[in-house]
Amino acid sequence: MNKILFKLGVVLICLMPFFTKAQTKGFSISNGEFQKDGKIVKIHSGEMHYERIPKEYWRHRLQMLKAMGLNTVATYVFWNYHEIEPGVWDFKTGNKDLAEFLRIAKSEGLYVILRPGPYACGEWEFGGYPWWLQNNPDLVIRTNNKAFLDACKSYLEHLYAVVKGNFANQGGPIIMVQAENEFGSYVSQRTDISAEDHKAYKTAIYNILKETGFPEPFFTSDGSWLFEGGMVEGVLPTANGESNIENLKKQVDKYHKGQGPYMVAEFYPGWLDHWAEPFVKIGSEEIASQTKKYLDAGVSFNYYMAHGGTNFGFTSGANYNEESDIQPDITSYDYDAPISEAGWTTPKFMAIRDVMQKYSKTKLAPIPDKIPVKKYPNQPVKSSMDVLSWIKKEKPVVNEQPLTFEKLGQGHGYVLYRKRFTQPISSGKLKIEGLRDFATVYVNGVKVGELNRVFKNYELTISIPFNGILEILVENMGRINYGAEIVHNTKGIISPVFINEYEIIGGWEMYKMPMNEVPVLKNETIKSGRPVLYEATVSIDKPADTFLDMTNWGKGIVFVNGHNLGRYWKVGPQQTLYVPGCWLKAGENKFVVFEQLNENAQTELTFTDQPILEKLN
Repeated sequence: MNKILFKLGVVLICLMPFFTKAQTKGFSISNGEFQKDGKIVKIHSGEMHYERIPKEYWRHRLQMLKAMGLNTVATYVFWNYHEIEPGVWDFKTGNKDLAEFLRIAKSEGLYVILRPGPYACGEWEFGGYPWWLQNNPDLVIRTNNKAFLDACKSYLEHLYAVVKGNFANQGGPIIMVQAENEFGSYVSQRTDISAEDHKAYKTAIYNILKETGFPEPFFTSDGSWLFEGGMVEGVLPTANGESNIENLKKQVDKYHKGQGPYMVAEFYPGWLDHWAEPFVKIGSEEIASQTKKYLDAGVSFNYYMAHGGTNFGFTSGANYNEESDIQPDITSYDYDAPISEAGWTTPKFMAIRDVMQKYSKTKLAPIPDKIPVKKYPNQPVKSSMDVLSWIKKEKPVVNEQPLTFEKLGQGHGYVLYRKRFTQPISSGKLKIEGLRDFATVYVNGVKVGELNRVFKNYELTISIPFNGILEILVENMGRINYGAEIVHNTKGIISPVFINEYEIIGGWEMYKMPMNEVPVLKNETIKSGRPVLYEATVSIDKPADTFLDMTNWGKGIVFVNGHNLGRYWKVGPQQTLYVPGCWLKAGENKFVVFEQLNENAQTELTFTDQPILEKLN
């Protein structure tokens, strides 16, 4: 018997290396370090969001990131980008093909950090939440609320079905998953919610992630002074925007059993930008110097953003502050990032690459060739159509009072509110305190002014004749994506309309204009001051990236070959729209512009080969 036990012991000792290898396969946090297959690794990551980059350019942008000296890409998953209607999911079409993005990242030798939310922020519409959640009276977002948590669970189950098999312990590229996002910040702003309820919510999200199948390790991210509200027991806390390494280590130690690893999950080489505000710039030397400090200290980091990309369509979100009720984000998400909106190197890119090369034991990957860019000749506008006449051919929704976008079943775009008056108003003060967000106002088809939540302009003096018609064309400029006000995010006209302190009720007609499809134009005579659709056909021999110069236009959106390029607005700082060459084709290309203000009739489209992102008017 003793001989048998001895032989069995010898066999077990011989097999121990195999057991150890099996236990350490994949990515883990152990002994205060990140480890991949049992070996210590440092995460040098750059954030880029697949949703903001044309699918055809994913590989190029990931190669750019690798050429900067990074080994990891971090990306948000925006819930509302994939649940396109209640219960209707799309993880395949165009930029929504997350599984392909992960496959390309793996093929380029990059790890992936997945940030699924459910709350994401990211200067994205509603922080990633679907707009229709607000139509459920029993649902309260970002709280320990059954209806909300049930919706979160459904989202995470659908997401897991797509990413299953892509985790490091399955041989895939995903090394870590974030549990919620910047929840400590939200806790600090929502003092009306008890600490117990906040804790119950963040714990519930963490448990849903695990129960759904997402594997360890998880992490949270917050400002280092906000860890208390955002941390989850047993989960690594990482810091956002923390340049003081001693502060970072002190706070992580406090909430992670006295040890690391230490990571700055959002290291800001640039910053976000709003309409009507200066474009924010951060110097290359400052970022290169801070990068060196992290490398010297063995701190892992993630540049937010390494490459920003573009808020195509109606995906841009908004902020707010004491001076502004809303600060809509511009269409470009260039972010003054090391890789520009169009995927170009910048001085900041080269400065970071130089630092990373000095700390690398091997030569960095080569910088991929720049995608061709071209300034096409100006193109004449060939067709135009009056929008107010066009939209009123649709059947309106009629109600005693104006209805919000949400109650109309519309998430984005525009709604025309129309009201006929049987009695004249010689001089009245129109007041719409519940305007969300921008309105052009017409009396009998003639523009009489604008109302604007950005500038807190909610009143306008008007005169309405007998049998006159008041029309208010309202634009949703993006739902708030950060802060306590995220829970107040309905759009359109959300409160009563007053003229001279009298509420205007009865017979409101509402015409929906979501602009989720490109309008078909019928050429007709147009009038100044009325919203117009313009169309131009651009003949191209060889497609290349380009920029539409909208400096001489007013406000609106542009479609090219069915793709919504996003919003332009004369106030700046952005004056151009990025046109990816992969969305153009050899031959004829159709451009359709919805111009809301139309202060001057437009006759041509102007192209340039350089972005204009810093010009305020």
